[in-house]
Amino acid sequence: MRGKTTLLVCGATGFIGRNCVERLAARDDLRVVAVYNRRPPFDCPGVEWVRADLSRPEDVARATRGVDVLIQAAATTSGVQDIVSRPYIHVTDNAVMNSYLLRSAFDNGVGHFIFFSCTVMYQPSDIPHDEAAFDANVPLLPQYFGVGWTKVYLEKMCEFYSRIGQTRFTVVRHSNVYGPHDKFDLEHSHVFAATVSKVMTATDTVTVWGTGTEARDLIYVGDLMDFVEAAMARQTAPFAIYCVGGGEKVTIKDLIARIIHQSGKTLSIEHDLSKPSIPTSLSLECSKAAQELGWRRATPLNEGILKTIAWWRETIDPDTLQPKHVLVLGNHET
Repeated sequence: MRGKTTLLVCGATGFIGRNCVERLAARDDLRVVAVYNRRPPFDCPGVEWVRADLSRPEDVARATRGVDVLIQAAATTSGVQDIVSRPYIHVTDNAVMNSYLLRSAFDNGVGHFIFFSCTVMYQPSDIPHDEAAFDANVPLLPQYFGVGWTKVYLEKMCEFYSRIGQTRFTVVRHSNVYGPHDKFDLEHSHVFAATVSKVMTATDTVTVWGTGTEARDLIYVGDLMDFVEAAMARQTAPFAIYCVGGGEKVTIKDLIARIIHQSGKTLSIEHDLSKPSIPTSLSLECSKAAQELGWRRATPLNEGILKTIAWWRETIDPDTLQPKHVLVLGNHET
């Protein structure tokens, strides 16, 4: 009988990482190993947990030994407040841990490395961006200068190692991801999750940062997981970048109105122009993923909002904006 493929999920206790673990642990052909560090592991049948500090090269080397597929979902992330006031937190940690992971994947002969990038290197545009839209000669938005060039560096390191080793690399330029297991506290959350929490806890009014005229492309996390599985199964190129998004721009005003409508509440909206916002509007053109991998977005935005609100009601404590019940695995490797 053929052995299982060993798959390592880095950042397994985070938003995207946890969704990867829960989706892929259900497959009979995979042995799923999940990395945690500061946050404890959660209960998920069939998952093997490994504690590792990905800023330490010895931990990274140990975690990546014997791995066939590595999903790199570990990152220091936060919302617009930190992007504007503390942009450096998205640079050093992410550059260090990804550099070690890429080197160890090369040294240990990892077969496939899936790296979650994003769209912060793109300019605002009325035309959907494809994979070739990034122009290094055009200045990045000031708020995204540090994190944007860090992402570009890491994408190029993926390409570099694909040229000198046997590892196949998938770079995922995803748009704004939303859905279950996101951060819903108002201090660290992104715009979608923050808006859901504001709407679900409001009685009369929802306060929006900025004018709400900026627009985002949104992708439901379940559709992102569909892409991961498609890339694992069908990508043959040693290195490939894919845009993965909803394929449409949605203004923050429209997004808030949709969330309010799907919540069943009657709320008014007011704008706080003193709070930071990032005036960018863009969407993604995802035909490459469709043509090469057979992937397409399956969840329309309104359906994704309904799913997220249902999960929020079942899972999130409205007083603390933290999960009501955290199932922590008691016996795990340290």
